[in-house]
Amino acid sequence: MTSPIHPQQTFLQDVIDATPGGDTLRTCLQCGTCGGSCPSGADMDATPRRLFAMIAAGLRDEVLQSNTPWYCVSCYYCMVRCPQEIHITDVMYSLKRMAIREGYTDHDAAPDFSQTFIGYVERYGRSFELGLATRFHLAHSPLRKVGIGTLALDMFARDRLALTPKRIKDMEGLHAILETAKAMARKAEATGGSKLL
Repeated sequence: MTSPIHPQQTFLQDVIDATPGGDTLRTCLQCGTCGGSCPSGADMDATPRRLFAMIAAGLRDEVLQSNTPWYCVSCYYCMVRCPQEIHITDVMYSLKRMAIREGYTDHDAAPDFSQTFIGYVERYGRSFELGLATRFHLAHSPLRKVGIGTLALDMFARDRLALTPKRIKDMEGLHAILETAKAMARKAEATGGSKLL
């Protein structure tokens, strides 16, 4: 399948062009280290390894409808462990941008998860897991998530789940970084010349 953006180009090339360091995607060994390292892997409908195979196969619609990029928490653990040093997290960001731009996100709950995560980062400088999970699970299929309560209690008992969010020290510095990034994105979008959008 060819891309509606670049008719003579494959979907794989579109993803590579949209991703800083995207050329590394061509070197994927399909070893599965990324999926095995991912803390959100159980919630993804396709592991990163499988998603990369789908990209190479030109399955544009299936990839851009996948919840996988939206459940990426940007911990970079997959990138650290990848034997080919593929820019996996950056690919996930590219796929999210492509899905938004091409209108694949209207019916999916995953963008809400992503926006909630981003909201906490902008307010506190980090994620607030209890707030993120509570808000997301109450808004999307709350009855199917009852079993998560025991996990939350176990995490709280082990002091691995904070009851209140904690703000980082230099919020002013973080906001300056975020504003610079947003300004760069707006400029790139306006000129239409950026591979990052």
